[in-house]
Amino acid sequence: MKRTKPPFRADHVGSLLRSGPLKQARARRERGDIGAEELKAIEDDEIVKIIKRQEDIGLRAVTDGEFRRAFWNYDFLGSLDGVEAYLGERKIKFQGPNPKPMMLRVVGPLGTFSGHPMLEHFKFVKAHTRVMPKMTIPSPSSLHFRYGRDAVPETIYPDMADFYRDLGQTYRKAVRGFADQGCRYLQLDEVNFTYLCDSKLRAQVANRGDDPEQLPAIYAGMINAAISDIPPDMTTAMHLCRGNFQSTFVASGGYEPVAEILFNTINVHGYFMEYDSDRAGGFEPLRFVPKGKTVVLGLVTSKSGRLESRDELKRRIEQAAKFVPLEHLCLSPQCGFASTEEGNILAEDEQWAKLRTIVEVAEEVWGVAS
Repeated sequence: MKRTKPPFRADHVGSLLRSGPLKQARARRERGDIGAEELKAIEDDEIVKIIKRQEDIGLRAVTDGEFRRAFWNYDFLGSLDGVEAYLGERKIKFQGPNPKPMMLRVVGPLGTFSGHPMLEHFKFVKAHTRVMPKMTIPSPSSLHFRYGRDAVPETIYPDMADFYRDLGQTYRKAVRGFADQGCRYLQLDEVNFTYLCDSKLRAQVANRGDDPEQLPAIYAGMINAAISDIPPDMTTAMHLCRGNFQSTFVASGGYEPVAEILFNTINVHGYFMEYDSDRAGGFEPLRFVPKGKTVVLGLVTSKSGRLESRDELKRRIEQAAKFVPLEHLCLSPQCGFASTEEGNILAEDEQWAKLRTIVEVAEEVWGVAS
């Protein structure tokens, strides 16, 4: 049951715990002890090492671990034309410690794409791997859900429909930019569909004036616009989770409220689904997955170092196969190991043990890890 295109039987979301040398270099850069070029050289060295580590354990798709980023989302969005990152008051909060209150706002018209530093980041991975290089970027909904109208001045966008349209076009050009650099495996990190499965967050969105019933269709439209100009041999995937910062979370609730539009309106090829805890609900919403789409089961938690039982993982794969045929399932962690540079609360050895287990279980279930 080998797959010729991603997602692969054993896969992962993208971010990895930052290495010791990288953390030290970032601290030195922040103090002004080293310059940008010296930091980049250390990043390059550390990324080459973790690419090889991913290859050595048998993964068929690799990332740069997001080693050049501080945040999974702000680093990408803050470098788009017409968008600015700044420090402010965080509106959507974690159930525990919260990251530095980085915020985003629109400061000019969207719709253009003059380039992006992450194009070079992807090219570096592609040049240093012998397997499939994977690129991860935040979904376009990430520029809206946390802030609503507060991030979009009426002086720039009197009509929010124009904002959604232009943001979709910005993303369409950005995604094409990655494709033109040779990217054939692109993942959109989408937490806001799952946030809309949480009744408390739905109420929070409604209280600020947005309709939680309408947002899934709006976000689906932007995502479809984003991937509307990809080459025929490019795979797009969506990762869904309920928040991931230093092993904490934001939202709870199963996928049922958004399942139909998620699987049947959005045109991605595969879905990385958080399924490591009861907060994600059961597998029943997978009944909406149409023929031909792939579900990557996030059964292995990235939030702790406890290594899952292989028998338990195989049992849960069997349960999911009641709703999606086994040949359309894969296995991964439920999220990245370091959505921010701080990383989750587990050791690097525990991280690699989990990824190795995913590869080994995939080989036992499907006969191959790819």
